[in-house]
Amino acid sequence: MTPDLAPAAATALWLGVLTSISPCPLATNIAAVSYLARRADRPRLVLLSALSYSLGRALAYAAVSAVVVLGLLSVPGVSQFLQRYMNKLLGPLLVLVGMYLLGLISAGLSTTAGSEELRKKAAEGGAVGALFLGALFALSFCPVSAALFFGSLVPLSLQHGSKVVLPVVYGFGTALPVAVLALVAAGGTKALGAALKKVGAFEVWARRLTGVVFVAVGVYLSVRFVFLG
Repeated sequence: MTPDLAPAAATALWLGVLTSISPCPLATNIAAVSYLARRADRPRLVLLSALSYSLGRALAYAAVSAVVVLGLLSVPGVSQFLQRYMNKLLGPLLVLVGMYLLGLISAGLSTTAGSEELRKKAAEGGAVGALFLGALFALSFCPVSAALFFGSLVPLSLQHGSKVVLPVVYGFGTALPVAVLALVAAGGTKALGAALKKVGAFEVWARRLTGVVFVAVGVYLSVRFVFLG
């Protein structure tokens, strides 16, 4: 990884963590971890399934982002347009995403991947099923995760021309909280409940702080590249 890409990778990692602990993805993660924790008498099996679930989420996010970035950068006209105007587009886009994270604007877009029956079968499929279940849940975008993914990670990857590294780092970031919750769940439902309260409180402040930073950076980029550029 080049020094220039290191700050972007840190940002991608943080976006992944924030995506995973946002209310909608967190709810699905809790459901998955709680289901896996039913086998608490076999902690190793719980951990293996949870890690497999986390890997499924990470791979799905990384694959979608890589495909989107690769597709956009592979079209000559689009690639040239982005290279020329990316800095001008990024500022206003960050402002919009930041305002959404702060609750100043709202959106109702959401997607669901896979039927309920398919998810149930995946949940019963052990570690392999957990991998597939993680991928399905990752592809079920809600407004916050969609804003962070399409409004932040994809533009960041495009700006740095990163087809693989940043999407993979982002995917790894989404897997980290789930793996931690799985370890906590192996210790019992009380420990999981206490951890979830802390995660919920942390998510609120983390989302607000990220929103403020996005708006500030977006305003700076807009002034520099749109109004003064």
